[in-house]
This record gives sequence, C-alpha cells and structure tokens, in this order.
Amino acid sequence: MGCPRRKALSLLIILVPVHLHRALSQGASPAGPRKPFLERLRRLEEQFRRFQEVTLTHLQDLARNYNLSYDVDARFQSLACKTQAVALAVNQSHAAVQGDLSHLRTRMQKMQRRSRKVESRLLALGAALSERQHTQDREDQEARRGALSSLAPAVRALQDTLAHLTALVQGQDARLGALEARMQGAGPSTATPALTPAQPLPPPGLPSPSSPAEHRGRQVLRPPETGDPPQDSAGHPQGTWAPPGPGSQRAWPPEKPGETCDVGPVLVFPNASTQNVAFLSPGFPWGLRALSVCSWVRTTSGRLGTLLSYATEENDNKLVLHGGGKSLAPGAIHFVIGDPAFRELPLQPLLDGQWHHVCVIWTSILGRYWLHVDRRLAATGSHFRAGYEIPAGGSLVLGQEQDSVGGGFDSSEAFVGSLAGLAIWDRALVPGEVAKLATGREVPGGAILTLDDAQWRGGFVQQVNCSCLELCP
Repeated sequence: MGCPRRKALSLLIILVPVHLHRALSQGASPAGPRKPFLERLRRLEEQFRRFQEVTLTHLQDLARNYNLSYDVDARFQSLACKTQAVALAVNQSHAAVQGDLSHLRTRMQKMQRRSRKVESRLLALGAALSERQHTQDREDQEARRGALSSLAPAVRALQDTLAHLTALVQGQDARLGALEARMQGAGPSTATPALTPAQPLPPPGLPSPSSPAEHRGRQVLRPPETGDPPQDSAGHPQGTWAPPGPGSQRAWPPEKPGETCDVGPVLVFPNASTQNVAFLSPGFPWGLRALSVCSWVRTTSGRLGTLLSYATEENDNKLVLHGGGKSLAPGAIHFVIGDPAFRELPLQPLLDGQWHHVCVIWTSILGRYWLHVDRRLAATGSHFRAGYEIPAGGSLVLGQEQDSVGGGFDSSEAFVGSLAGLAIWDRALVPGEVAKLATGREVPGGAILTLDDAQWRGGFVQQVNCSCLELCP
C-alpha cells in the first residue's frame, strides 16, 4: 500500500512544476494587465514548493518509519531466539544447580550420620571406659578387702603357731635341764641302768606329746610308698600328659600347613569397590538373644575393613564387625550391637595375610561375649547389651558397611580378602565346639546362615572351591 502512494506523489511533484512553468511562459508577454495573476501564481508556486518540501519531509519520515518497522520485526525475531536460548541455558543451569544441591544434601546427611555415629561411639567408649575403670576400682577394692579378710585368720593362725612353738621350746629346755641334773647326780662310778626314753612331763598347761590334741595339731609326715609316683593337684602322675577335658583351655599342638580342608565355598573380595558385596538372604529369621559368627578370614590389604553388617529401618548398625577406621588401632575391630553400643576386639594376627579362624560369640545373659582366634580365647567381657534382642527383618551384608538398608556403601570401609566356611548360629558355641570347628573335625549343628545362602550381583566378588585353604588363590 505504501509504494503506489509514494509513486503517485512523486509524479504529482514532477508534473505540477512543469505545468506551472508552461503557464508562466505563455503569460509573460502581456505583462501589464496580468500582473495580479502572476503574483498569485508565484505565491502558489511558493506554497507549492513549501508543500513539496513538507511532503518530501513527510515521505522521508514515512520511509524511515517503514525501514524501522521492518528492522523491528527482525530484531524481535532475533530477541525471541536469544530469549529462548537464554531460557534453555537458565533451565540447564538450574537443573545442574539442583543436582549439585541434592548431591551436597546427600553428602551432608551422610556426614551428619557419620558424625552422630562417631559422637555416639565416642560417648559409648567414654561410658565403657568409665564403667571399666569403676569396675576395676571396685574389683581392686573387693580384692584388697578379701585379701585383708583372708590375711586376718592367717595372722591369727601364725600367732597361735608361734605361741605353741614357744611353749614347745620352753618344754624342751625344761627336759634338757632335768636330764642334765639326773646325769650329774648318778656319778661316774655308778652303773647307769638302761634307761628307757621316757617322755618327760610337759610344763603345766601344755598337752602331752602323746595326747590326741598333740596329734591333731601336728602334721604327720611319711615317705611315699614304693610304686606310687607323686601326683599333681589334678590327680595325674607327674611327668605324664593327660588329654584335656571338655572344658579345658589347654592349647592344641599347631597343625601342619595344608591340613585345613573341606571348609566349604570361599568368597573372594578382590578390591575395595562398593559393588563388591554379598547378601546373606533372607537374613535373621527371628530375633536373636545369642549369636555366634565364625569364619576363616584372610585379608590382603593390610587392614580389616567390614566383615559383616546388619541394618534395619530403625538402625543401620544393629550388628557390625567393622575395622580399619581412623579411631581404631591397627588390626582392631568394633563389635557393634545396636549402635552406639560397641566393644573393641583385637585381631592383629589377621594382618599377616594368612588364613585365620575367627569366632565372635555373644549372649544377652549378663551381656557376655568372647573372641576366639585360631581356637585361642583372645578377648572376653560382660555387661555388653545384657537383655538385648537383635531384631529380625533386616539386611545382612558381607564385605560392606551399610549406612542405609541394603546400601550407603563406602569404599574406605570395604573388606578386601577372602572368607571361607562362614556360619552363624543363634546360640553361644562352647570352647570345645569352637576348637573342633577351627580344626575341621566337626561343624556344630543348628547354623541358621552359611555361605551357601550368600547372593551377589555385579561387582567382582568370586566364589571358588578349594580342597584346602592353603591352595586357594
């Protein structure tokens, strides 16, 4: 619409001056009578020029406005594209920031859980140390009191014995004096009759040497009869060896290498990846008031890591055997039952990279617990979760420490090494059963979970079958 109008106005501007010029040239000859007309024409021409200038200015403004409106559309389109790109970039940055915030929030929650866990363990350790100190002081006081009470009768008995010996010495002096007087009164020329060794009379108040009271207060010594060898306090002849009884703590002679055989499957955890985890399914079938966990263990990383972890929705540390933390001595583990209660157990022999048999036993009766390493009692104690019951329905994991049910693993807490013959009982094994289990002679019955119940997915966990542990890779 704008272009035809512009062409018409341009044509009008060109034709009008031409027509006016022709009219002026025709009327220039009769100058006298037509002056008013020419003046009018000049005025009209002036007005037309002004109109032409105004029209030209208006047309130029229209042209500029047209170009400006055309540029505005392009600019609007460019701005719309840039706005979309900016909005996309803002959305992407918002999503990235939200992801970073979620990751930071997760890390913060994990750090808070760990700090609370460490704080609770420190509190429990302080309470255990104060309780141990208090118990030790009380035991020392009781021991001193018992020693004093036992010393009092001994002192009285010694005083009585000393008085009795003093009286006997005085009696012997009196007898010697009487004998000397009789020998002096007999003289050298008088034949001395054969005197029978009669017992002199004791001083007044003392019992006769042949009286029953004297025999009761005196220990009669006689030489042992021929053929009866001397015996020790247990009734065995000295110089002979008798096999230990069922409750004896006598150490068995060490076995030769290669004799630990037929212990079942072996699980190998080759590195500290968080994917190296084995689940014992279906976990504890019922609540446990006693527990025995036994396994052959070999670690290759110089630290123990987490052997076992049991978590529930209520507490992710219902049962944990965890080692390798900064707060632990090398080779020690935390035996946790219902976090924050725990005991520190020594397992330094396991750091030599060889196979060792470990049994951790606990019962809620008086809170007694025992640690057996290679059949020997390495640690024991009491008042640890007395009357407590480990609930059923949780997640039982080997090789990783759970910060949530079935997850929340950390590579710094992973176990690197091998487990063999692992089994769990819902009762406390006796020392004889532990010894038979460690020597491969007999496996106690009634195990509720073994390595046959282990399941794993992904990761690098391997199950191998070895005839003997020393032949395992």
